[in-house]
Amino acid sequence: MEYTQSEILETIRMTEMEHLDIRTVTLGISLRDCSDQASAGVCAKVYRKITRYAARLIEVTDAISAEYGIPIANRRLAVTPAALVAESAEDADYLALAQALDRAAAEVGVDFIGGFSALVHKGLTRGDELYLAALPAALAATKKLCGSVNVATTRAGINMDVVARLGHLIKDLAERTAEAGGIGCAKFVVFANAVEDNPFMAGAFHGIGEPEVVINIGVSGPGVVAHAVKHAGACELSLLAETIKRVAFKITRAGELVGREAARRLGVPFGIVDLSLAPTPAVGDSVAEILEHMGLEKAGAPGSTAALAMLTDAVKKGGAMASGHVGGMSGAFIPVSEDSAMIEAARLGALTLEKLEAMTSVCSVGLDMVAVPGETSAETIAAIIADEMAIGVMNNKTTAVRIIPVPGKRVGEMVEFGGLLGSAPVMPVNRFDASRFIHRGGRIPAPIHSLKN
Repeated sequence: MEYTQSEILETIRMTEMEHLDIRTVTLGISLRDCSDQASAGVCAKVYRKITRYAARLIEVTDAISAEYGIPIANRRLAVTPAALVAESAEDADYLALAQALDRAAAEVGVDFIGGFSALVHKGLTRGDELYLAALPAALAATKKLCGSVNVATTRAGINMDVVARLGHLIKDLAERTAEAGGIGCAKFVVFANAVEDNPFMAGAFHGIGEPEVVINIGVSGPGVVAHAVKHAGACELSLLAETIKRVAFKITRAGELVGREAARRLGVPFGIVDLSLAPTPAVGDSVAEILEHMGLEKAGAPGSTAALAMLTDAVKKGGAMASGHVGGMSGAFIPVSEDSAMIEAARLGALTLEKLEAMTSVCSVGLDMVAVPGETSAETIAAIIADEMAIGVMNNKTTAVRIIPVPGKRVGEMVEFGGLLGSAPVMPVNRFDASRFIHRGGRIPAPIHSLKN
């Protein structure tokens, strides 16, 4: 894969002027061979393997960033879902495993480690039960560790028993981290149709179909796309889509360049480029701004779902033209607290929870970094999760929920998370009750279109 001088100069310009960066270089590591009859043995094996494989990740990515002039915002690890790794131990201790993962991440110097996760879309094993019981304490007691639970797939339907439990676990996690605005919930996401090669947090894990170790790249280019859309003039929408495709092509090329070079220097396989547009709180690095440059007064206005659908599709098409290794979720993220224009739209009431839900039917993931009042009931949180899972299951796409019931906060108040997590206005939640529906439990069956064999 050769790069022309003009491509290199274009990348430098996008980096310097339009907030282009590599959001994450994520090293995936299989922990399938770390099982042991004793929990202490599991933790020791996990720590040794991670620190061995990831020892040079920071050194290598720092060198690549300096040589190519492309900022790399985060370096991250993703590991085999923890619920699978520890359940062979007779005294399975998931809190101890969480702390071992966190220590390993700190030792090698990465920003986050993902994979404190479980796949429970059809039911629970003994390990899954122990994992769920430890989840709030584990994420509250660690700094770099992120977790996820896959509760639904198009093939299996929705495990509503787990959805109901997660409403309570999320409330518990928020209370355990109340002094920081419930920030523990920012490290946890609930999935439908989770993908195995996602490099983004909080939902990254190293899938069981992945190799021993792999490099996956998450690019970020909302500022680049916003600049192109802003300067495209009053062209009609098909031409605007072509403009976005061309920009996505360039962003993907830059991501694959960094990913392949990192893989070569580390001596591991190159996996995928996830070309999702991942915003930051910085002005000018916003997905919502792209929608507004398309012609919406504010993100959330009527037309927002159509505009986001066009944006997501154009990004996917441009990326697929640039690389045969596009993966992850690839599209556009709409995390409220991490997008300056999204924050403003929510604060003004242009963007509501219901409109966000509609937009998730066409974006990369789902309800992301949404702050709601701390008094929101566990059943209401579970019902919000169930709605989002239904969108994923029925549309055969990945959807997710990262919701934060902020202790002590009411509608309209702001909560500060800091860094890339930004800040968010506490959004109103529908006041009508869904608890009788949630308490039914069981499993919502898979849709008829899942029967494809």
